[in-house]
Amino acid sequence: MIRLHTFSIVGAFFGFLSAAFGNDKPWVVYEGKAGPGQGKQIVMISGDEEYRSEEALPQLGKILAVRHGFRCTVLFAVDPQRGTIDPRVRDNIPGLEALDTADLMVIFTRRRNLPDEQMRHIVEYLKRGKPVLGIRTATHAFQIPPERAYARFSDHSPEGGFGRLVLGEKWIAHHGDHGKQSTRGVIAPGAENHPIVRGCEDIWGPTDVYAVRLPLPEGCGVLVLGQVLEGMQPTDKPVAGPKNEPMMPVAWVKTYSLEGGPEGRVFTTTMGSAVDLMSEGFRRLLVNAVYWCVGLEEKIPPRADVSFVGEYRPTPFGFFDPAKHRTDIKPADHALDCQ
Repeated sequence: MIRLHTFSIVGAFFGFLSAAFGNDKPWVVYEGKAGPGQGKQIVMISGDEEYRSEEALPQLGKILAVRHGFRCTVLFAVDPQRGTIDPRVRDNIPGLEALDTADLMVIFTRRRNLPDEQMRHIVEYLKRGKPVLGIRTATHAFQIPPERAYARFSDHSPEGGFGRLVLGEKWIAHHGDHGKQSTRGVIAPGAENHPIVRGCEDIWGPTDVYAVRLPLPEGCGVLVLGQVLEGMQPTDKPVAGPKNEPMMPVAWVKTYSLEGGPEGRVFTTTMGSAVDLMSEGFRRLLVNAVYWCVGLEEKIPPRADVSFVGEYRPTPFGFFDPAKHRTDIKPADHALDCQ
């Protein structure tokens, strides 16, 4: 039986041995090719049981590296004994020390309970006011017991956790009917000229719209609204009635600051799953947001190249089921053949 939630010092030691003496590191790095992103380092943190972040972020990292020049390190929830990617392991994401020199953190985790030594790298990054790009379940990225050092970042903390401290909102509820009503992204009135939405005429995803508090906290600039559709196809009609009156924000920007420290840029989207990346408009939204987060908004082209790198066949979202999902994938299996 696979051990699910038992990370410890012993587990960390096994992870270290795997990285130091095995053939595979428990993460993957995509070296930047030619492009405006050359010299910028992105750390992408996956770890959720439902939306296949472990598939989405490697493809996004490949696009950013090969098409735009960013150096991307993708981290995973790793079983420390087997060295394989297992999103059910909520307490081990090796490689977070890469944040110490990162220019951007992309986070797509769900209710992780990371040990203090791993969590420390995330918190120190935030204290430096570095930019953050949060996807979908990052609104409830951590679930840390109240007696632990970094409990304030837990989704259930009185401060609202990482979601409200950094991103601007935390998990509330499904607004669309989960698994039955998809999302059409509509550019928010007044945001049409924002560089992040440049070339994003067609944003769609099968994930449903999340509920948020309205209005969003002061300082949030809404870019995209989520139109709830009747079904799971981009051609389906919008749902009539209160679910779209008004529409919920599904992408926004803001700044954050921890404990009076430097301010950092934030882009958040509550859309997102591995299958959502099949939408060219959604991929372009994410790529443009990376440029904006690191201060390269003037370099965003009219239509950023977001074509897939290699084969991309994402798994439909749904909670991890060992009868349906592979448990033998290692981070090295996501490496680019050309590197």
